[in-house]
Amino acid sequence: MPGNFNSQSNPNPQILSRETAGKLQSRIEDIRAKEKEEEASQKAFALSIPYINLVAFPISPEALSLISSDDSRAHEVICFYKTDREAKLATTNPESHVMAEFGASFAHAHDVKVEIYLISDLSFDYAHRLYAALPKISKSVAGVEIKEEDLKKYQAQIKTFQDLDREIQKVSISDLLTLLIAGAVQSNSSDIHIEAEETDVKIRFRIDGVLIDAANLNKKFWAQIISRIKLIAGLKINITDRPQDGRFTIYLTNDKIDVRVSCLPTAFGESVVMRLLRSTVTGLSFEDLGLRSPAYDQLTKQIARPNGMVVTTGPTGSGKTTTLYAILNKLNNSETKIITLEDPIEYRLSGINQSQVDYSKDYTFAKGLRSIVRQDPDVVMVGEIRDLETAEISIQAALTGHLVVSTLHTNDAAGAIPRFLSMGVKPYLLSPALNAIVGQRLVRKICPSCKKEVNLEPEILERVKKVLADLPEVKKKEINFIDQNWSPKFYIGVGCPACQGLGYKGRIGVYEVLLMSPAIEKIILSGQVSEYQMRDLAKAQGMVTMAQDGLLKALDGITAVDEVFRVAE
Repeated sequence: MPGNFNSQSNPNPQILSRETAGKLQSRIEDIRAKEKEEEASQKAFALSIPYINLVAFPISPEALSLISSDDSRAHEVICFYKTDREAKLATTNPESHVMAEFGASFAHAHDVKVEIYLISDLSFDYAHRLYAALPKISKSVAGVEIKEEDLKKYQAQIKTFQDLDREIQKVSISDLLTLLIAGAVQSNSSDIHIEAEETDVKIRFRIDGVLIDAANLNKKFWAQIISRIKLIAGLKINITDRPQDGRFTIYLTNDKIDVRVSCLPTAFGESVVMRLLRSTVTGLSFEDLGLRSPAYDQLTKQIARPNGMVVTTGPTGSGKTTTLYAILNKLNNSETKIITLEDPIEYRLSGINQSQVDYSKDYTFAKGLRSIVRQDPDVVMVGEIRDLETAEISIQAALTGHLVVSTLHTNDAAGAIPRFLSMGVKPYLLSPALNAIVGQRLVRKICPSCKKEVNLEPEILERVKKVLADLPEVKKKEINFIDQNWSPKFYIGVGCPACQGLGYKGRIGVYEVLLMSPAIEKIILSGQVSEYQMRDLAKAQGMVTMAQDGLLKALDGITAVDEVFRVAE
């Protein structure tokens, strides 16, 4: 019977139908997958880019992990192959401008040539599932992290250098670095110097540009101290005969301290210098720099021009970069595109594109500047002009519609033009490119808590009068400088707990601004330029020198005469 026949030949018709359905579904999925891959292959051919099917491709975990799972999903991109020189990225949307930017960023970050492949959605889903098999990497900390609560604990215990010296003798080696940084932050130090000598270890803080002895340590602890600093800064402990550079960051509630560490071998052991860079410094406004009229008005006018070059000069540590940042902060708005090229980037500025040179990758000031001018900037900051190539590109940018601000290592503003010419800059390009040259130094401000009037020694007073005798007449009238019988008031700081007995607290700039003029341009074009000739001409045009600016601030009770002569004369 037909019914018996079906029963005997198909004892479990329900199971058989499921198996058949499963095979049929699998077959359908295979056909759809092939169609998807064929579509992707045709699209790749039409776009003239390579195609790949990642299903069955041996993707290495090292290549896959170069892009995080979240970024991979967000951009629909997979890194499926990488060597020392090249990387291959696969994406479902290769023509997207976002993908182009991601590829360029990946190439720069890993210093490789990137090739983009097209894949299907199915291929991407398969590859992305491989993230689940990657090992989970836990955060590792070199040594012990320095935390904000630890800094605050030690800051409460340190009021003077004597307190610091006493506490250093009591703390363990593991807490020593935290204590030193706490003391440096408490005293507003910019650098911590740890120097091994024959019998002990000297610790000095650079406060307001001057090194101050802070404490001494027993020499037997030196090896442990240096090892701990190297651990936290990511340096090699076993290397003691070569210089090393490292860094670490301390995150505070409303600030961030970036600590840059330099180790240098010396006769009695390595010398360590830690520079403390605080992000709040970027908040310094142009108005707070310490520029006085007429220098303030002159420089304000020059940085408002749409093109040309403004150069700051002075030795290392004279505040040139801070002045440039203050200028950028004044110019920074939604209508102005600002790009910087720095070595290194000291502080992050919101709304400004900052790029750092990297000589190990042949990314120099000159090469970076060539790329920057193609980014359509309005204002360009070059961290330092060191060579002819950088100078020439900067000048060309200043002549073609860009405002360029930069620094140059000379003693004063008058020395900048001879320095440019000695580099080989063409005089007929330099004179129309320059807007202004700023010479500057930093002087310590008298502590307001212990300021008192002082009578200068006769020879010092005569020296003051000699410097101020060359002031423009309008400035002489402001201070009632009539003749040699002039008797001004000056001040000093006698020292108090607020300034830790130093008599000074904080720093301010002293400036001179040299503006281009037909007379200066004529001298430049002649090619016969001396620093002395340039200075005399600038003073004849009414320039207030750094020494004069400093003495005017001393008359206002901001700084002391000795401090001005120490720094600027």
